[in-house]
Amino acid sequence: MNVANLYQNTTVVTQNRGRLIVLLYEGAIKFLRQAVANIQANDFQAKGRNIRKAQDIILELNTVLDMDNGGEVATNLRSLYNFMNRHLTQANVKCDSDMIQEVIRILDTLNQSWNTITA
Repeated sequence: MNVANLYQNTTVVTQNRGRLIVLLYEGAIKFLRQAVANIQANDFQAKGRNIRKAQDIILELNTVLDMDNGGEVATNLRSLYNFMNRHLTQANVKCDSDMIQEVIRILDTLNQSWNTITA
């Protein structure tokens, strides 16, 4: 394992739960921005790969929601995550960067909220 990977793994392992959520949002946003750039460059294979990576992150965020104790917040987040996943599937098929941008805006808003909470 190289030093950069070791540092990144250590960073993730030592973060609190709120900070990990922020890192996941940031990762999904990064992949979706790359997907938009891939569409502009007509690199549709990379576009699909980056959208799938973002969807994997969103699926993980959805999977770890505490629906028993999370109340209305967890229910609303689940609805948002499901919407984003469906929207990204359509964006992938249609090569629609505007649809991807809509998901980026939602993720960015959620990310800002979590950044405020964990600051």
